[in-house]
Amino acid sequence: MTKLLTFTCLLFLFSTNTFSQKIITTLSPPEVFKDTSSHWVRKNKIGFDISEIAFVNWNAGGTSSISGLLKSNFNRVYTTDNYNWANELIMRYGLNKQDGVELRKTEDAFQFNSTLGYRKDTLSNWYHTAKFNFNTQFTNGYSYPNKEIYVSRPFAPAYIFLGLGAEYATKRKDEMLYLSPFTSKITLVLDQKLADLGSFGVVKATYDLNGNLISEGEKSKVELGFLLTAYYKKEIFKNITFENRLSLYSDYINDFGNVDIDYDMVIDLTVNQYVRTNIGIHVIYDDNIKAKEDLNGQQITVGPKTQLKQVLGVGAVYEF
Repeated sequence: MTKLLTFTCLLFLFSTNTFSQKIITTLSPPEVFKDTSSHWVRKNKIGFDISEIAFVNWNAGGTSSISGLLKSNFNRVYTTDNYNWANELIMRYGLNKQDGVELRKTEDAFQFNSTLGYRKDTLSNWYHTAKFNFNTQFTNGYSYPNKEIYVSRPFAPAYIFLGLGAEYATKRKDEMLYLSPFTSKITLVLDQKLADLGSFGVVKATYDLNGNLISEGEKSKVELGFLLTAYYKKEIFKNITFENRLSLYSDYINDFGNVDIDYDMVIDLTVNQYVRTNIGIHVIYDDNIKAKEDLNGQQITVGPKTQLKQVLGVGAVYEF
């Protein structure tokens, strides 16, 4: 009865804010498989969140909607006394359908991270580290309600970070700090239309006074700068985990001191073995990403803005 009352109170709390009410079922308890004869540790997670809200003769008004989010996380870690090689693949894709509104994308991410570290002795938590990151998306992105003109596509943009530095990591890998004075950031815009517009900081196309094309926009941009990343995970209360990821990057050549920020915070709540939910905030600021606005039916480009996403996620999760 106590567990049922707890679950009912949580549902009531979620329904009182702007987020939809959601129901979660965890298919199996978390497990990490480790082959004792191998230095490899693997962990896989696949989840699906769904939310729905419906109104029938609702006096206060409202719009019926349904949303779904498919997400996965795959980890492979190779560890010896002096070496650590961590690989992570993250994929997310979400859609939303509101009454009277076309299907819209809410989440789209493909990210691969690989970190290779070496330390001289087992007493130290500092590693000499090489780090590789790759980010892009699966489908076209739009500045809604305009669905005629895409503002992003797969590999437009795509970001590659490759650098050398030092990383502090605890044995449990729940606290990590990476500092790199030499990190190359490569921005790919492999769509000529977006490249011609100079999207995501690449050099745009040039035209003569009659509007004739002189040179096409460049499809890539290479930067060299300073990168700081931090990771922190802690169980702040029983069955409540607080997880943070922070990335700060500044280019030496182009306007050094102008920092690109990527911060992701997730609070994971476990009601019991089968019921979970998570609350997240994602903040991005990149001076090369120009915001789009709809003005009198015309899409215009404005300056860079802070991007903010707030998420309340509940759904089915399978770990293996």
